[in-house]
Amino acid sequence: MDPVTLGELLSGLMFFGIIGFLLLGFPVAFSLAGVSLGFGALGWALGVFDPSNFGSLPNRYIGFMTNEVLVAVPLFIFMGVMLERSQIAEQLLLTMGKLFGNLRGGLGMSVIIVGAMLAASTGVVGATVVTMGLISLPAMLRAGYDPKISTGVICASGTLGQIIPPSTVLIFMGDMLSGINSQVQMAQGNFAPVPVSVGDLFAGALLPGLLLVGLYLAYTIFKAITDPEAMPATPLDPAERATLGRDIMVALVPPLLLIMAVLGSILGGIATPTEAASVGAVGAMILAALRWRLSFSILRQTVISTATITSMVFIILLGASVFSVVFRLMGGDNLVHEFLSNLPGGTLAAVAVVMGIMFLLGFILDTFEIIFIVIPITAPVLLALDVDPVWLGVLVGVNLQTSFLTPPFGFALFYLRGVAPAEMPTSAIYKGIIPFVILQVVAIALLFAFPGIVTWLPRLIAG
Repeated sequence: MDPVTLGELLSGLMFFGIIGFLLLGFPVAFSLAGVSLGFGALGWALGVFDPSNFGSLPNRYIGFMTNEVLVAVPLFIFMGVMLERSQIAEQLLLTMGKLFGNLRGGLGMSVIIVGAMLAASTGVVGATVVTMGLISLPAMLRAGYDPKISTGVICASGTLGQIIPPSTVLIFMGDMLSGINSQVQMAQGNFAPVPVSVGDLFAGALLPGLLLVGLYLAYTIFKAITDPEAMPATPLDPAERATLGRDIMVALVPPLLLIMAVLGSILGGIATPTEAASVGAVGAMILAALRWRLSFSILRQTVISTATITSMVFIILLGASVFSVVFRLMGGDNLVHEFLSNLPGGTLAAVAVVMGIMFLLGFILDTFEIIFIVIPITAPVLLALDVDPVWLGVLVGVNLQTSFLTPPFGFALFYLRGVAPAEMPTSAIYKGIIPFVILQVVAIALLFAFPGIVTWLPRLIAG
């Protein structure tokens, strides 16, 4: 067998080998790095891989650690955890529940709206789902809501942080697509490529995020009309009605101002995502202090949680770097390029196949694991086929939001299972997310059919 074919065969086997190790329960970062090193050694023995290529890894790691854009990730995580630990998110949920409680399905609608607001101020899916599960799920069950609808609404709303800015997934994807797009454009002879920034992806994701919120609300209203017993109204008592106005001003306005300050500064070009994230982190502490919720204990818990989440994401990124080096230099890039370029149906078929693969991987892998593995492999080919990088990034973000919802490894399902009443069957949670996964697929289809939903706002901002 000639070396080129042998290298491509090994790279393909390595990909499936990593999936196999992950299914066996091995940690993601170590599976990525360990299997890749093993196949690299095998490729060296067979003469299709040069181990000196690993010499580039230290520089790549240092590049990740010193990348100013990626500094926004721990800052946004800190902002989200602080809002959750200081019970600002809890007060927001309770107030919105009172505001919409008089309507059939009102509690469900309030959860969706609060989920969107928390997504725009935190972007931390686990904290959002747990907070809403602890507060809203008991209230919905006491009000007589169908358990399947209750769990579905909470899980789906909690995952909006994957696509609504400031999403940490979009930060990583924007940084990756920026570099890949520059390389592809220069390889095609364009030595002054139009840059792709995280701010572009934030702007592109705003309308699709609102589209998902609209689809969730439309389904909730439809269900409330067609099956009113499953989503009854919860009228306020006179005492709650008397304090509703004050509660709205205290619980709703400050987080809205923080969201507007963070997102508005990014979209308006006033601040970079990193600068805006630092403002958001300080703003979250100020809001906590104004409510007498800022203490050394809460600050310590927030810092530890932020460090834990950030370390987890970056160690996966380092493992993915080893995989990327071995896969690409053994010929995996050529294998993927030939496969996607020769598909019947052209560019859209290639994008559809990649989206389908990512959707299936979402059943067994986390969002970060998928983008660190798949984007470096497929994005160069798709961008070379003239796919808009912003459209591609947002499409991937909406697609991978389903990875938190789809069993058996949907993390949002696990988060909710951990705080749901023991008497609630796990099957109710799994059944509850099915309509929302379908809505996700509908949203992806709409973005395919109308790319302007993604590209209109970034182009408007760019003038």
